[in-house]
Amino acid sequence: MTQDFDEIIDRRGTRCSKWDDMEAAYGVCADDGLAMWVADMDFRPPQAVQKVVEAAAAHGVYGYPGANRPYLDAIAWWMQTRHGWTIQPDWILSCAGLVNAVGMAIAAYTAPGEGVIVMSPVYHAFARTIRAAGRELRELPLRIEDGLYRMDWPDWEGMLSGNERMLILCSPHNPGGRVWSEAELREVADFCTRHDLILVSDDIHGDLVLPGSPRHRMIADLIPGLAPRLVTLTAATKTFNIAGAHIGNAIIADPELRARFRTALSAAGVSPGFLGADMVAAAYSPEGAAWVDALTRYLDGNRQIFDAAIAAIPGLASMPLQATYLSWVDFSGTGMDEAEIIRRVQSGARIAANHGASFGRGGDSFLRFNLATPRSRVIEAADRLAQAFSDLQ
Repeated sequence: MTQDFDEIIDRRGTRCSKWDDMEAAYGVCADDGLAMWVADMDFRPPQAVQKVVEAAAAHGVYGYPGANRPYLDAIAWWMQTRHGWTIQPDWILSCAGLVNAVGMAIAAYTAPGEGVIVMSPVYHAFARTIRAAGRELRELPLRIEDGLYRMDWPDWEGMLSGNERMLILCSPHNPGGRVWSEAELREVADFCTRHDLILVSDDIHGDLVLPGSPRHRMIADLIPGLAPRLVTLTAATKTFNIAGAHIGNAIIADPELRARFRTALSAAGVSPGFLGADMVAAAYSPEGAAWVDALTRYLDGNRQIFDAAIAAIPGLASMPLQATYLSWVDFSGTGMDEAEIIRRVQSGARIAANHGASFGRGGDSFLRFNLATPRSRVIEAADRLAQAFSDLQ
């Protein structure tokens, strides 16, 4: 069945954070506002996923799940088929989503007071989880060159205290939408080896590379020798819009690292629900692969429309989007302060978008816009932004 990404699905009143919480978070009413903040999609998943849910409802018994071999085999098949990465099912440990997996890694490999490194600006949940765990957040600021984020190794070397034990890599990068090159990934590996760091690579957006962009490489496949210090985090939830299933994976080839992670999971009492695992097994399939291919083509069309609209407004610039569906827009060229930018977007355009400052150092002049919504809404958002900043044109 062909997916209709243009279909408007009313998510209001369904306990949907993206739509039902935006007025409290941003002062934008769902009745006439556009929700472009929370990173989920306004699309239904593939029919294969829906059928699994319907079959479970028809059965009507929701007890403790047993063996999950189909789930593990599906993950291994997907990594091999879509990313060329050969893994063993017993390398996979299931978590209650990727943020939970980050928390489990922090618990497994660091102690209170020790440092955890991120490259800022970056996904805001990293900093929140690091601080909540009583660890020290170490932000290494990315620099912008030719419109894209770049790693800044010479400057970063002098920013470490020696207390750091882990680096969390966001690959592809959120919010910048950058697909890191093979050379950059090798530099990350060298940095972690040189400073004796555990590397946690969050590859949740790895399936969402847009047409014409560089290939996303799994660092575990690119540099097998990194295995004794590498934890790879993946999930079908972002790819197939099933984040409510709260299920993700830590894929760990090294037995000692895997045992430590499993201990952290056991200590926290974490185990996956049966429905999430079945949804993932259905999604990681030939039907799911075809759906993702159609999705990324559609998202690329949305990106082109939104980028053109942003480029037409003096002082605004969207970072070239290679992966994810999250447009990172710089408003610094307007000369306006952060409060005025936010006022125009929220009160003027009636759009809820993530504030850049929440992503850490270097994010203050940016807003992040979610483009994973029917095209008519993207066009409407573009028109509203043009009107909100019409005095600049």
